[in-house]
Amino acid sequence: LRLRDAAVLELLYATGIRVAELVGLDVADVDFSSRTVRVTGKGNRQRVVPFGLPAQRALLAWLDGGRPVLLHGDGSCRALFLGSRGGRLNQRIARDVVHEESRRAGVPDISPHALRHSAATHLLDGGADLREVQEMLGHSSLKTTQRYTHVSIEQLKSRYAQAFPRA
Repeated sequence: LRLRDAAVLELLYATGIRVAELVGLDVADVDFSSRTVRVTGKGNRQRVVPFGLPAQRALLAWLDGGRPVLLHGDGSCRALFLGSRGGRLNQRIARDVVHEESRRAGVPDISPHALRHSAATHLLDGGADLREVQEMLGHSSLKTTQRYTHVSIEQLKSRYAQAFPRA
């Protein structure tokens, strides 16, 4: 379960996907050669989202060392993430994982949506285009994605003030 929980956290942060999208993933949706995951989002729309090396490592550890232990019966469950009884992980447990791990880390309570928000903000801070972030998050409207620019602009102002205190 610890391997699963680590992979859940890494993938949520690395991709910015929603919890419903995470628990809907099948093993076949992950492409390790291109480090992407095929996500089915709202309105049954599919998109391909990249993830980084830390998420890849966590996913491989889960698939190699954790998932086979939880996979019961005939092993036909296609779900990427499994619950303790071997079936598809449900949203409530995935949310609990995020809350529990933030408590364990001794940081203020973090929600899965906060991880999504952080992923988007960090992408924008790193120079990603707003349209790219929109596509990655699966927003149908650019207006929804623009919410994340406010945080980035505030951080930019703060850094500018820090670098040029007399400006």
